[in-house]
Amino acid sequence: MWPSLASTVTPLVPPPRPIPGSYGLPLVGPLKDRLDYFWLQGPETFFRSRMASHRSTVFRTNMPPTFPFFINVDPRVVAVLDTSSFAALFDPSLVDKRNVLIGHYMPSLAFTGDTRVVVYLDTSEPTHAKVKSFCLDLLRRSSRVWVREFLSNFRAMLDGIESDLLSGKSSSGFLVALQKCIFAFLSKSIVGADPAADPRVGEFGHILLDKWLALQLLPTIKVGAIPQPLEELLLHSFAFPFALVSGDYRKLYDFVEKQGQEVVRMAQDEYGLKKEEAIHNILFVLGFNAFGGFSVFFPSLITTIGRDKSGLRSKLKEEVRRVMKSRGDGSEMGFEAVKEMELVRSTVYEVLRLNPPVPLQYGRARRDFVLRSHDTAFQVSKGELLCGYQPLAMRDPEVFENPETFVGTRFMGNSGKELLKYLYWSNGPETGKPTADNKQCAAKDYVVETACLMVAELFNRYDEFECDDNAMSITKLEKKGIL
Repeated sequence: MWPSLASTVTPLVPPPRPIPGSYGLPLVGPLKDRLDYFWLQGPETFFRSRMASHRSTVFRTNMPPTFPFFINVDPRVVAVLDTSSFAALFDPSLVDKRNVLIGHYMPSLAFTGDTRVVVYLDTSEPTHAKVKSFCLDLLRRSSRVWVREFLSNFRAMLDGIESDLLSGKSSSGFLVALQKCIFAFLSKSIVGADPAADPRVGEFGHILLDKWLALQLLPTIKVGAIPQPLEELLLHSFAFPFALVSGDYRKLYDFVEKQGQEVVRMAQDEYGLKKEEAIHNILFVLGFNAFGGFSVFFPSLITTIGRDKSGLRSKLKEEVRRVMKSRGDGSEMGFEAVKEMELVRSTVYEVLRLNPPVPLQYGRARRDFVLRSHDTAFQVSKGELLCGYQPLAMRDPEVFENPETFVGTRFMGNSGKELLKYLYWSNGPETGKPTADNKQCAAKDYVVETACLMVAELFNRYDEFECDDNAMSITKLEKKGIL
């Protein structure tokens, strides 16, 4: 029998075309793009406007920080804004992740004790697999106390908010209390140490980390807390020196060294890391990855649910209580329980889709290769820096229906599970697995499970809660059983 015509025709693959866009004149082009990004447009409009003008989800542009004082920084990038082109950032055969955590700008190594911690290492570097394996093992061991410590600290935070509202306050800000909760539970889970055991860290460990994080990131982020042009002049024009937080970092280093001796010895004995190398990596996992990520994501999750007008909260409450009831009297809230809560999990995924904790991902072309968007191919040259803006890539209309709308049920059912391969918040697809050979977030699964745990605890404890429209504060809490 002759084969059918359809089976013998090879689909036409369009030849690569030049990447649209330009970098403008020296000095002038980068400065214009910097002002657009931080001041005149803001990050999202910056990317959307260029995507529209070039009629392409792949284009050339400059990314801050730029001149005049970042003299050795090359601001030129290739922006990738759809799910297809963005996926190239996860392929270690195509991109090198060496020193590009936050783009072409890298803070001074003094912020990490003159150590290139694991997030700045590429998978081709021998040290990467060793340190990433240590981080994965560290998280596995933390699972013994993770749920207990999170719930203990989160419940203490909720007690404080309840007390504020019962005292007659119209609202209770939760950001500071949440950061204290996050720092305490992560210190006990990851480091194996109680911050209260060190008076130099104690009550203010979260502030020490906030300052350390801020000085590294300020040149690259839009703050909005102070008016322009002061923000441009004071925050985006130069790199901040480590000396401003050296004392704070020393306190945190000593805390890990003295109170976290067990995990430091594990790094030395089982993974061959030097003591100083181990402590700096532990601190980075604790402070930048875990504390920093949760401090961005959890407030977004709480306020998204607390401001919702679609009836989502009542559905979440019904699911949480139905699952807990089915598990029997005296059942403990935990990861096993939240695995049965499909709507809770879908809601967490949807917040990660719309508001990923890390909006930008970078990778430098390891070699010449063809980059593919949904309908076009582009030639990328070795050494070019790819910049993926996740909030747009994960609102790709070719993949997500009503991509700009929050839909709590989006990831439910078989069709919802199919979309998980396009959920990229963890530096890889949600269907992927962090390993020593890739750059996917080691704590990917812990983030999702802990977020589900937080939502479930809220609705197991309260009949209703609401958030202020303009600030990170809770305005209403109705305790379970009180109408």
